Amino acid sequence: MIALRGLTVFPKMYIHFDIGRSKSVRALDEAVRHDQTVFLVAQKDMRSNDPGKKDLHVVGTISILRQIIRLPGDNVRVLVEGIQRAALADVVNDDAYSVAEVMPLKESRTVTRQIEALIRVVRELFEEYAALVPRLSPEVVINVQAAEDAGYLADYIAQHIPVKPAEKQAILEAVKPVKRLETLHAILAHEVEILSIESDLHDRLRDRLAKNQKDYYLREQLKTIRSELGEADDSESDAYIEKIEALKLPEETEEKLKKDAIRLSRQPSESHESAVIRNYLDTCISLPWNTRTKDRLDIHAAKRLLDKDHAGLEKVKERILEYLAVKKLAPELKGQILCLVGPPGVGKTSVAISMARAMGRKLSRLSLGGVRDEADIRGHRKTYIGAMPGRIINAVRQAGSKNAVILLDEVDKLGADSRGDPAAALLEVLDPEQNIAFRDHYLEIPFDLSDILFITTANTTATIPRPLLDRMEVLELTSYTDEEKVRIAQRHLIPKQMKKHGVTKQMLAFSAGGLRDVIAGYTREAGVRVLERQIAALCRKTAKKFAEGHEAKITVTGANLQEFLGVRKYRPERELGSPEVGLVCGLAWTPVGGEVLEVEAGVSEGSGKIELTGNLGDIMKESAKAAFTCLRGRAGAWGIDREFYKNRDIHLHCPEGAIPKDGPSAGITMTVAMLSALTGRPVRRDIAMTGEITLRGRVLPIGGLKEKTMAAFRAGIRSIIIPAENERNLEDIDPAVRGALQFILADNIDTVLKEALL
Repeated sequence: MIALRGLTVFPKMYIHFDIGRSKSVRALDEAVRHDQTVFLVAQKDMRSNDPGKKDLHVVGTISILRQIIRLPGDNVRVLVEGIQRAALADVVNDDAYSVAEVMPLKESRTVTRQIEALIRVVRELFEEYAALVPRLSPEVVINVQAAEDAGYLADYIAQHIPVKPAEKQAILEAVKPVKRLETLHAILAHEVEILSIESDLHDRLRDRLAKNQKDYYLREQLKTIRSELGEADDSESDAYIEKIEALKLPEETEEKLKKDAIRLSRQPSESHESAVIRNYLDTCISLPWNTRTKDRLDIHAAKRLLDKDHAGLEKVKERILEYLAVKKLAPELKGQILCLVGPPGVGKTSVAISMARAMGRKLSRLSLGGVRDEADIRGHRKTYIGAMPGRIINAVRQAGSKNAVILLDEVDKLGADSRGDPAAALLEVLDPEQNIAFRDHYLEIPFDLSDILFITTANTTATIPRPLLDRMEVLELTSYTDEEKVRIAQRHLIPKQMKKHGVTKQMLAFSAGGLRDVIAGYTREAGVRVLERQIAALCRKTAKKFAEGHEAKITVTGANLQEFLGVRKYRPERELGSPEVGLVCGLAWTPVGGEVLEVEAGVSEGSGKIELTGNLGDIMKESAKAAFTCLRGRAGAWGIDREFYKNRDIHLHCPEGAIPKDGPSAGITMTVAMLSALTGRPVRRDIAMTGEITLRGRVLPIGGLKEKTMAAFRAGIRSIIIPAENERNLEDIDPAVRGALQFILADNIDTVLKEALL
């Protein structure tokens, strides 16, 4: 007897297998020495090495050895032919080999209608089975169709189909052909059902192979199998869905993001589409949908902080404190939009930074200077390669807070081209009624910007589109007076630069006079940036001297200033001089502060031509023509030759011709200059003027009065003629300047001429 592991031998069938156990090999050798007969029976437990009777099945097969091949390693390969079923009666085990006492089992060969029906049904089932198993040999199918004996048919099919050893053993133990066919029928039906399911799975996957690669096929096959088995899929999309649910988003937003997460699970992990979806979900999840910082609404603490950070700017500080006070009384107040307008260097950006510190909010800053593409504001569509959110959403993400302070620098320098108008895109961002559901092109879902405090900065409102300016509250930061610059330098700039350059108080000091000389002789600006650079230069000079061995403390005064900074860049204000004919002092506004602008007029024999020089802009040229027409209309009243426009040529010139000049406030200045030249009456040198002129001699209001009065104050002017409608702006002027100047209000040109001409 030889015990088999996982193998069943049927009568009238040939089968080969390997023998490795020494006891089985000795049994094989003993059978060879006798009549080549051996009893083959399957073990119940394949793990048993020395099975006894209770470890073996009851029914086995008496077989004849047909071929024996010795293999390397004491293994033997045999070919056997099954002869007859036999029941195991007893087993005699010894150390050499096993001997079995068996009782042959006879089969009934009676053919009944039931057997014929079973044969037909089994054949049909086997045909279905063969159609589902492409690797089955055609010879097996032919032999099944040719078999007439029921018992042989069942044994033949059982021998050639890959089913479990227990199922083959059940067929072997069925002695009656009817029972054997019924058992085989059940086994085949089960196999056909399983193979049909597998075929369906393969068919579904084959349909998807048309547009996907082999790795996608394997992944989908695994996914389909898991789905059929009801197993959960712990994929990347599930992790995204958990994160989305944890954010507690609005229903519309949550549904949109979940759809994208589910779509991600259907994409190959290495495909471009999956990378796009993954980046999109990461961006959306990283936004502060419900993250806020707690506002610090202590008015007194905020005032102390603002006073510490900035000298002057009282109106701006007052507006910030008002915002905090209202926020304290009405916490539901939505974020507002403030626009800080002023010349460069007056502290617009630093005011916004101080405001964020005072409120305890996070700050995100972005510059809009030179932005020409609308997508910079609203983002790119996801369909574009390299798409990303706009600058606004990026700023919110960087701040990490839904109620941050976002500083939009240089809003007056936005551009526009064929790719859209970014200023128009900002309308939605800076409108409290619209930004509650701001839709970035990349996100495609609404994001609430209403809790954000937007602060914009600009040098002038002239280049800001009107609809955009209408959405912002404008706070003007005007030029600093010399006294304010001295205080700023003493409290902020000097300590900052000395610390930055490693200079101590024992090494460098500034006298008040020396600091004023730096401001007057080496800077000409509205803010303090150039002043800070000059202070930094003085710190560097000091550091160099001490590095070379200098030991005594250095004090910067007016006397030794040129030793450090070289020749003065700007000459001190010159003496006013004596009155002259045709020479008038006008006042002009520039982005870096006010300027005293001299206007000269000369009259000569000619044909009535008017010539304008000095790099004048279109507006100043139009003002000169309006002044000329006003003179013609009032020639008789002012004692001018009524025919001067026929026999006199007038030349108007503004010195420093390399510097472009333009603006509407030189009208009365040009009128007085031309009238003085035509009449020969000199103009007072201690008086300056600003105002626009109409054809009928009316004086129109102007802007930039604070900067213009500072320029007049520095130039030693004693009186200023201003339009009467600008009287309301006098309270904005620095008290020191207001006390040193006499203001003459004029509503028509007659008042101007009366005060200006001698």
